[in-house]
Amino acid sequence: MDLFRKCYEFHDADVIKQAGFYSYFRTITSAQDPVVMIDGKPVIMLGSNNYLGLTSHPEVKEAARQAIAKYGSGCAGSRFLNGTLDIHVQLEEKLAAFIKKPAALMFSTGFQVNLGVISCLLDRGDVVYLDKLDHACIIDGARLGFGAAVKFNHNDMADLGRRLALHDSKRAALVVVDGVFSMEGDIVDLPGLVAAAASQSCKIMVDDAHGIGVLGANGRGTAEHFGLEDKVDLIMGTFSKSLASVGGFIAGEAKVVDYIRHHARSLIFSAAPPPASVAATLKAVEIIEREPERRTQLWENTHFMAEGLTSLGFNTGNSATPVIPVLAGEDVIAFKLACRLQDEGVFVNPIVSPAVPPGHALLRTSYMATHTREHLARALDAFKKVGREVGLIP
Repeated sequence: MDLFRKCYEFHDADVIKQAGFYSYFRTITSAQDPVVMIDGKPVIMLGSNNYLGLTSHPEVKEAARQAIAKYGSGCAGSRFLNGTLDIHVQLEEKLAAFIKKPAALMFSTGFQVNLGVISCLLDRGDVVYLDKLDHACIIDGARLGFGAAVKFNHNDMADLGRRLALHDSKRAALVVVDGVFSMEGDIVDLPGLVAAAASQSCKIMVDDAHGIGVLGANGRGTAEHFGLEDKVDLIMGTFSKSLASVGGFIAGEAKVVDYIRHHARSLIFSAAPPPASVAATLKAVEIIEREPERRTQLWENTHFMAEGLTSLGFNTGNSATPVIPVLAGEDVIAFKLACRLQDEGVFVNPIVSPAVPPGHALLRTSYMATHTREHLARALDAFKKVGREVGLIP
């Protein structure tokens, strides 16, 4: 059997390309702004996670430039050995203070956070409880650990409770969930989760990649949103959304974070985050703290689009955040919608099986504080035109 046989027999992408509906790996030739350039044409960006619009903030870019001037372009090693710079430590201290946890630890990507943290915490005999719609990096982190994984129905805390009722109290347990689910845009029922987990003394970890900077009075995420910061043991975040860079972190008790620091393989054996990324994130956190009006504007834009799409007749599911899905049904409809919307000057992300169940394809749209009302109104006009073309709305 040829190992590459599966590669030679993979034709799904070719079929989509031949049909003219391929909407992945599109090349953008500008910054992640509300309007981007694709094939020399301006397109309204409704597919970015740049929620607060900070990737183009002058202070963020200047901080990155200054870091390169001082430290160079890279660290030439892992954090564990020669790769820790003083600004890495400064950012970890800043993040811990911002999230209101005793300590924080930075990784090179958000994906690596979940791979390293979950896998190093789970020993043989331990159990991790996962929402069925948890992000892929949570699932993979659980697979890498030596514990057993148990999945519960999406955001169904009654189902979690039933599964926890069967838990052997002699086995250590962890519940890991997304704070904001990245495709559906709904928020985890954290109060229900906390109540269910308390019955078995389970530790709680929240992946707040899409919540930090967006939810909570101060942008600290899902736990702050519900007033349950003291009930969540570990909070994970990424830099590639609201924090305008690339990387990720885990925050929690100092002893727990120190254990992760010395056991997470994705940290120990990966190159340290480059200076420019670290400095950009430091500045982004500072701006989030001093400019709450960005978050206010983000939510105004979110409400405008949610109401606009719903009034046109689109099904936006249970979204309660700046991630607003537009349910399309069959995969081919999602691809057609994405391509036609780009023709009309709007960028969206088609999400099809197996990322979602068959027959539940959707367009993932997401919004920025820096979108103007004109951008959003033009996008709604395009949705109306294209939605009617494919028969998705009357």
